[in-house]
Amino acid sequence: MEIIHNPAAMTAWSKVERAGGRSLALVPTMGCLHAGHLSLMAAARRRADLLAVSIFVNPVQFGPDEDFASYPRIFEADCLAAEEAGVDVIFAPETEVVYPPGFQTRVQVTGLSQGLCGAGRPGHFDGVATVVAKLFNIIQPQLAVFGEKDFQQLAVVRAMVRDLNFAVEIVGHPIVREEDGLAMSSRNRYLSPAERQAALCLYRALKSARRQAAEGERDCGRIIASLVTAIAAEPRACVEYLQIVNDSDLRELKKLTDTARLMMAVHIGRTRLIDNGYLLSKR
Repeated sequence: MEIIHNPAAMTAWSKVERAGGRSLALVPTMGCLHAGHLSLMAAARRRADLLAVSIFVNPVQFGPDEDFASYPRIFEADCLAAEEAGVDVIFAPETEVVYPPGFQTRVQVTGLSQGLCGAGRPGHFDGVATVVAKLFNIIQPQLAVFGEKDFQQLAVVRAMVRDLNFAVEIVGHPIVREEDGLAMSSRNRYLSPAERQAALCLYRALKSARRQAAEGERDCGRIIASLVTAIAAEPRACVEYLQIVNDSDLRELKKLTDTARLMMAVHIGRTRLIDNGYLLSKR
């Protein structure tokens, strides 16, 4: 496995490999790799000859009061995990080469980025779209795999690729969960043991919404009201948003459809967690 820090060297590596007729998949990450990331790598590995993983904690997608400085960085352990997963190359640039002095360009996907996480994290998805566009230009993959845990991010990236004619296939991969249902996240390591138990309120909410849908409830407002009440019973939890949206355009729904997806952001202590899932379909 190769480790490349320089963007020009990364592009040169990709050009040589693609000139030899080999396909390249990318899994973009901010490091602190866990089993969820490894499942993305396995999915990418099945779809291409070569697998690239980026490890870059992107400062422009963090707000001024967010956890950029404290975000877990375990590069050596990440490299070992990636090598065991069959990664061919890691691209791990320094911040100053991704955003050199004088950098002044941003990629903005309007509409999809405005609500949900975008409402509470203004500018976040501009930062995501900008860094993903740069990674696509530098690494030049034919496909990229993103997890569905951040479903809004996946929707934003798909829209950017479509609107700007990137020659990259975007593949969404299902959420990977702990045995008790908690969605895997690098931020889970922030949780104390008590908070870790409290965080299960998100998965319980998803299961409750699915149960109500299976029993015939179709009014989204009533489902959401019941979930808010249930999560409020957990003293360590504070709801940022709970919405049921259409999966293609993230439009908030009043009545359930086959494409209805519950979207959640809940603070457990000082840790912000997200989760989501379909309510009616078999996916």
